[in-house]
Order: sequence, then structure tokens, then C-alpha cells
Amino acid sequence: MLNRFQLSVMDRYIMAEILPPFLFGMGMFSSLGIAVGILFDLIRKITELGLPVEVALQVALLSVPQFILYAFPMSMLLATLMAYGQLSGNSELIAMRSVGVSVYRLVIPAIILSLIISGITFIFNDYIVPTANYQAAISLETALEGEQRTFQQNNIMYPEYTSITDENGNRRKVLSRLFYAETFDGKNMKNLTVLDRSQNQLEQIITAQSASWNIRENKWDFFNGIMYLLGNDGSFRNVMRFDHQKLQLPKAPLDLANRVRDNTEMSIAQSKQQLELYRLANDEKAARKLEVRIQQKIALPFACLVFGLVGAALGTRPQNANRATSFGISVLIIFSYYTLYTITGQMGVSGTLPPLVAAWITNVLGLGIGGFLLTRSAS
Repeated sequence: MLNRFQLSVMDRYIMAEILPPFLFGMGMFSSLGIAVGILFDLIRKITELGLPVEVALQVALLSVPQFILYAFPMSMLLATLMAYGQLSGNSELIAMRSVGVSVYRLVIPAIILSLIISGITFIFNDYIVPTANYQAAISLETALEGEQRTFQQNNIMYPEYTSITDENGNRRKVLSRLFYAETFDGKNMKNLTVLDRSQNQLEQIITAQSASWNIRENKWDFFNGIMYLLGNDGSFRNVMRFDHQKLQLPKAPLDLANRVRDNTEMSIAQSKQQLELYRLANDEKAARKLEVRIQQKIALPFACLVFGLVGAALGTRPQNANRATSFGISVLIIFSYYTLYTITGQMGVSGTLPPLVAAWITNVLGLGIGGFLLTRSAS
């Protein structure tokens, strides 16, 4: 039974032919990405904004994982196209097919290797890249602003909504709680006003000079404030002054006040937490955009499989292709893929396409095209 799952000599041979151009592509595409995507911008910041050279080097090194990530699928395409093209040009594929090996069997090593690279890309994208990007952004902001500011300083507003059913039986959202603070110094919020309508028969308005989050008790500590209790008719039921009051309110305002990471600086788990905050705040536009980005984080690693299949399908066609031709075809396919990937992503952000469709449609089309080309090669 175990022998059925072991790689044959042919599989190992084809994989050995794929790996050298794959490593070559990783070095080439990563270097091009770093040079075009970050170095020119850092040089401009050094000359125009006075960015210290040591900080620029640190940011450049921390940006490397992002471009290695982009290089994975592109290198997979170039590697399979070059490897199978070389095997075809040397008539090795013809020899294999003459002894009964089908084209579909010949591309299995490329698919296996593509799946392995997809898994590595997913881990890289979810663990290494977000941390590196976040540290790069903080280092750059700290150097340019003169101090590290990782939070919103003024006008922190957090609305919370709930769904109700009106007299006509229609569901709609209404404001249940509004949290507002004039300033935030990273620990304490100042000059707060909280409108709480979460109780059916009672509303309360809370004003306070300051408030901070109590980690131990998972509550807010409000200081030097007044609590107004209102009835259904809007009349005052009670007015209470306090020096210190613990309140069971959501932590979400504090999370929103802290620096909101870009989607490239968050893992999937962190993105889902941020998505929940946007939904609680009823920020549908930001929630939809982040939902698309989460799906794209999952879909992007599978571009390795798409490119591996397309490259293998094109490489197995009976034609002689040198490295220059393989590189030119790779550039054309890569440009087409990422153009469509960007367009569908924006359609998802605008609401034209559902987030799941917007993120995955490019991969589905790519697999369909790869399968069609493979069928043509086998005929």
C-alpha cells in the first residue's frame, strides 16, 4: 500500500528539473520586486525627508518577505514552463509518452510540487509577512514622525447597533450604544460621553473626565463623572455623580483607538477580529473591504497551483522554447493574472461581486484554462 504513494523515478526526475528554475525565479522576481517596490521609495525618503540610512536598511530587510511571497507563484510558473519546455525540446517527453505515459501523468509531479509550494506560501503569508510588514511600518512611522504613535489621538467614536423588528415585521438596525472620547493618550481616554440605549425601558447617559480599561476585571474604570438615567418618556429618573465607577462596556472603542493595521500587516485571525469590530460599528464599507482581503489571503497561495498547472500544460506542448521565450510567456501570464485579480478584488470591495467570488474567480478561471490547455496537449 505504501508503494502506491511513493514517488517514482520519473516523478523525482521531473521535480529535479523544476527546482533549479524555481530557485532562479525566486531570486530574480524577489530582487526585481524589492528594487522596484521599495528601494526607490526609500531612497526618495532618505534624500527628501531625511530618513536615516540605518532605518531605511531595516525597513528594506523587513519588506523582503512581502516580495518573496509574490515571487512564489511567479517562480512556479516560470519553473514548470522552463522545465517541461526543456524536456519537450530534448524529446524526453516524447520518449516517455512512447512507452505509454500520458500527459496527465507527466504533470502530476508539477501539481504535487505546486501544492507543497502553496502550503509554504500560505504559512509565509499568514505568519511571517504580516509581522514583518507591521514592524517595517512602525519603524518608518517612528523615524519620520519623531515618536512612535500607534493609536488614534483625537475623536474616538464607536457606535454599536442592534437589530429590531418594527410593527410591520421588517428587520432594521438601530443605535444601541454610542461611545465618544475627545482624546486618547495611549492609556487613558479623556472627556467621554456614553449614550447607552441597550436597555428596553431605560436609557443612560454617562459623562466622565477620563476612563481606562481594567484588564484584570475586563471592565472600564470611569473617573469624575455623572450618570443620568432616563425613562421611556425622556424624563430623568436619577442623576448620580461619581469619583470612580466600573462599567461593563465593550472593549471595542479601545481596540479601534489603537493603530488599525493595514490588511498586509494582519494575519487571518487578526483580520477576522478587526472585521468583527467593523461589523459591530456597522461600518459596512470597511467590513466588506476587509472580508475581500481575508478571502484573497486564502486564495493567493493557490495561485502557485494555478501557475504550476498552466506552466506544465504549456510546457508539454510539442514545441521548442528557450529561456527567453519562457520568460516572455511567464510575464504575459503573470500580468494577465494579477490584472484580473486586482479588478475582481475591487469589484468585491465595491459590492459588485460577493467577497468569496471576487477573491477566487481568478483562480477558478486559471485552473479552467490550465485544464483546457492540458487537454489540448494530450490530444
